[in-house]
Amino acid sequence: MKLAKSANALAGHNAGDAKFASVERYSSVARTVEILSDAWGFLVLRECFFGVRRFEQFQALLQVPRTTLVQRLTKLTELGILTKVPVGGRHEYRFTDAGRDLYPTMLSLLAFGDKWLAGDGLPPLQLFHKSCGHSCSPRVACSHCNQSIEAKRVRYRDGPGAGSEVRTEVRKRSRRTSDPAVLERVRPCSVARTLQIIGDRWSFLVIREFFYGVRRFDEFQSRLGIATNILADRLQRLTEEGVITKRQYQERPARFEYLMTEMGIDLYGAMLVMMRWGDKWLSGGKPPLTLRHSDCDHDFYAKVVCTQCGEELNPRDVSYTLRYQLNAPLSAAA
Repeated sequence: MKLAKSANALAGHNAGDAKFASVERYSSVARTVEILSDAWGFLVLRECFFGVRRFEQFQALLQVPRTTLVQRLTKLTELGILTKVPVGGRHEYRFTDAGRDLYPTMLSLLAFGDKWLAGDGLPPLQLFHKSCGHSCSPRVACSHCNQSIEAKRVRYRDGPGAGSEVRTEVRKRSRRTSDPAVLERVRPCSVARTLQIIGDRWSFLVIREFFYGVRRFDEFQSRLGIATNILADRLQRLTEEGVITKRQYQERPARFEYLMTEMGIDLYGAMLVMMRWGDKWLSGGKPPLTLRHSDCDHDFYAKVVCTQCGEELNPRDVSYTLRYQLNAPLSAAA
């Protein structure tokens, strides 16, 4: 309950700003994205997974203003993702169970970024699964049959937490906040590159509606209550990024629909993994949706497994090799 209340509080805005209302269905993925899309908060979480624990280490590595870092560490602690532990007369920030449980989410975002956003170069990290002794990549799988998840092979129905809310949006904050220069500070990062696509709230909501079968501009607008200029901007950006494509379906008058590319469809696995975390830690025990896998005909949740042995991946059993030089003093991360 603490996590859910704190996540909702992240949406607060100044009362004096120009506002408009949007209708938003309850979504565990959206609640998870709200936490990860805060650029500085994400960087702190990422470095925690790389073993950074102390305030001075975070500050030296990320070169973040002290006040900003204090705010993010406080917020992540209040959310129940980090905990402050006294060690040898000093304090360290360590993952709680909820924070550690974000590891599959990070891996699923990493897998998407490695596949689609690495360009001509190799992915920044090479993962090694200690349990089977092989280099591996993360794979999103069904919790019941362990087979890979495909969007067209999943059915859904309302869960006990289904519903919707009218949410007030601030116009001046409708722009994206996932600045690539900030998200990839210090190190190249496939997770950061993925968040540049889905980390913006409106971009995420538009992508989510695609998986509900929405294809046309007026449908997006009526279902989301989104301003026309913002919707046009997000659809254009997602088209330029290769996530969707625009197709004319009528000549007079000219009308268009938007379809997901193979790249866009591949975001489905990462979203289901984020949904699993949100269901577990932000839904108060009442998930908004229940998923059923057509291949095995069982209800399921998405898990992240090793491509070599099929075993579920956890941070204690995975090591990595950096394929880049850290853009900061090594002592900062020691």
